[in-house]
Amino acid sequence: MPKSNFSPAKAATAALIAMASPASAGDLDTVKALYSDAFSATGSPEKRAAAFAGLADTWQSIGDYSGKNKSREELTKQLAGFFQLIPDLTWSIEQIVQSGDTYVVRGRATGTPKGPLFGVDGKGKSFTIMSIDIHKVENGKIATSHHVEDWAGALRQLSAK
Repeated sequence: MPKSNFSPAKAATAALIAMASPASAGDLDTVKALYSDAFSATGSPEKRAAAFAGLADTWQSIGDYSGKNKSREELTKQLAGFFQLIPDLTWSIEQIVQSGDTYVVRGRATGTPKGPLFGVDGKGKSFTIMSIDIHKVENGKIATSHHVEDWAGALRQLSAK
């Protein structure tokens, strides 16, 4: 009897590859625009609006397990407050890993608050933090974004002697 090349692991891998939806180059551009045009204070209002248009109407920002997710409108308000407090806030992409319609972004945020950030007055000091975001793209728009940012690291930097 001839030896079979079948393996359950190979079959599972092939099934996952077949189920993964193909991503388009436009999806990657949509994800990148969030950082350069929406999350950074230096983005123009026109570019910021275009970047937010890349979020699905039902988009959810999921930053913890509380169940209190943010909508696109709530994020817009939060960012406006950040931009007033941190007028040089810049978010850059350090790395993107893509698998099907999911994009994992390692980002870097830098800024110099004009006043207290989460109760800590940095007295003109700047911070640099890391973020990790997982964006799911559906039908050319970002449907969900799971994220964590090292805001505790920013506060340590601002309060350092």
